[in-house]
Amino acid sequence: MRKPAGRVRLEFIEPLMPTLVDKPPDGDGWLHEVKFDGYRSQIVRDAEGTRIFTRRGLDWTSKFRDLAKAAAELDVESAIIDGEIIVLNDAGLSDFKALRKAITSRQHDLYFVAFDLLHLNGHDLRDMTLEDRREILAEMIPEGGRIQFSQALPGDAKAIFHLVDQAGLEGMVSKRRDSKYRSGNSTAWLKAKTFTIDEYELLGVEREAGKPAFALMAERGTGRYVGSAFITLNREMRERLWQRVQEQQGTAPKGMKRPATQWVKPGLIGRVKHLRGEDDLRHASLQDFREE
Repeated sequence: MRKPAGRVRLEFIEPLMPTLVDKPPDGDGWLHEVKFDGYRSQIVRDAEGTRIFTRRGLDWTSKFRDLAKAAAELDVESAIIDGEIIVLNDAGLSDFKALRKAITSRQHDLYFVAFDLLHLNGHDLRDMTLEDRREILAEMIPEGGRIQFSQALPGDAKAIFHLVDQAGLEGMVSKRRDSKYRSGNSTAWLKAKTFTIDEYELLGVEREAGKPAFALMAERGTGRYVGSAFITLNREMRERLWQRVQEQQGTAPKGMKRPATQWVKPGLIGRVKHLRGEDDLRHASLQDFREE
């Protein structure tokens, strides 16, 4: 454990970033937590006060003033805490859209969910095991406040992931119990996201010989392009889609230049399976389509 000399000003530490995987890892060497849909953030507390940084190291203390005040009340001399700032909706789930509004108008709805401790009272804890760091962190956070501890989920990974999916949560993060904290991308932490199905407006179909076909999708109501979805339809539905595309040929939306795309007129709605908790489509596939 490295110990800095004197009462130095603590600096932001680049966070450890989990690797996205299709399914959570098995085995007793991992602990599993809920993946919250919020802003990855870092609380830095030292003799000069309390600051809150974004994932990229921007000082957003003024935007999270109530959380900074709560962090200043923790019974520590100095600390660096890794976590997520969230807002809960009526169903008790973290809600990213509500979070954006709360930052400007509803500070009292903000929570900081702490899941790792990098520094405490003059000691750098990053060479300790994750389990030891979290044990110390859990003891220093009082219950019922704006700063909460991210509890590990009991059970095996497969069962936990099923429950997370059924609950409508974004996903889960699995972490090696004996891992040290190292900034940057890491396979010591793995995130597995759940899928959801939503309807989007079909803008066109991108087809090139020898390559998979993709449906280009837009947000309904706004027309904002959100990404492409792999076309996984059966043969009959695929042929029906090609026919609709030919019958309803349209023009490219302003600013979009994709030579291999056949654009369609408004009116076709696609059901798309995609990763939950993303602003744009990721790992998406077209499941069905209909005329509006």
